[in-house]
Amino acid sequence: MKNGFWSLLSEPQAGEDFFLPDLCSPVAVFTLVVLAELMVLVWVLAQPITAGFDWLQLAMASLFVQWIVLLSAALLCRLRPWMRRRPLGLAIGCCYAVVVGLALLFTVVADWVLYQGMAGVPPLHGDQLLRHGLIALIMTSMLLRYFYLQQQWQLHNQAALQARLQSLQSRIRPHFLFNSLNSIVSLIGSQPEKAETAVLDLSDLFRANLADTDALATWGEEYRLCRGYLRIEQYRLGERLRVDWQVDDLPESLPMPLLTLQPLLENAILHGLQPSIHGGDISVTGRYREGRVELLVSNSCPQQSEHRGASMALNNIRARLVALFGPAARVEAWQDGPRYFSRLVYPCRKPST
Repeated sequence: MKNGFWSLLSEPQAGEDFFLPDLCSPVAVFTLVVLAELMVLVWVLAQPITAGFDWLQLAMASLFVQWIVLLSAALLCRLRPWMRRRPLGLAIGCCYAVVVGLALLFTVVADWVLYQGMAGVPPLHGDQLLRHGLIALIMTSMLLRYFYLQQQWQLHNQAALQARLQSLQSRIRPHFLFNSLNSIVSLIGSQPEKAETAVLDLSDLFRANLADTDALATWGEEYRLCRGYLRIEQYRLGERLRVDWQVDDLPESLPMPLLTLQPLLENAILHGLQPSIHGGDISVTGRYREGRVELLVSNSCPQQSEHRGASMALNNIRARLVALFGPAARVEAWQDGPRYFSRLVYPCRKPST
């Protein structure tokens, strides 16, 4: 255990493992300023009250502390890339040195300016330097501990999210496997060239399934995968499968998780077209408006069909979109007479061209 601790301190903590956040960001600066001001306010309120609240003391203490906080944040922000390449123990020591050093420096400068008017040699009051140094040491320890816990919490959430996405994606993988293999087997003897093309399309689909679940692809990639999947099904269904694409309004570079539209197309074939002797048609409409991606899949289906069994695929797609794009993402499905509709919507920034 002890050897593990010392090895942790002696190794660089680059990437997401680095405990110190980006102190140059507006949110971090605002948070530090507010926390520092609250600490000053508590300290002033804890002083003995003689003739009312000492606003001058609050102003001077705020000026003193805020200078230390802002300069410490600026220095640590500039040193952060350097510290990420150094052992963790050295990075922590650097944080202490910056904050405590600035606290001691400003203690000397404040006494020199206020009490001696910058005349003579700066005073060195040992008790005051010790007190301010210990306060800076304690506050730095508390902040570093907070940053460490926050980093561990974020890593835990990312690990949980990735595990959840992998679980969801693993449920989708076998969804199209068996029908695709049956189609390829039926083509090997009669149409080997189409069988070869189907194998290549299937390999692309499996490559998409093996991709990182926490990485976004693009609509262009998803569109090509769906076209490959439909080619495999076209070999099996022939003229019973008719597809109409109306997706020209969707830029190819729009972010989209792989295998988002494909399960909807498979549900349309499995529960809508396949039960019918005459097959049917599928219509895919896509558009991007007001910062949202909308994809609507409609297919013909038997009048009595309720698309039973499609709920798992819809729930998986919904869970993946919510995990990646937030609660505004949604997946809806309904039947209107002889047609069944599936629609997915999620917020997305339009990529710059």
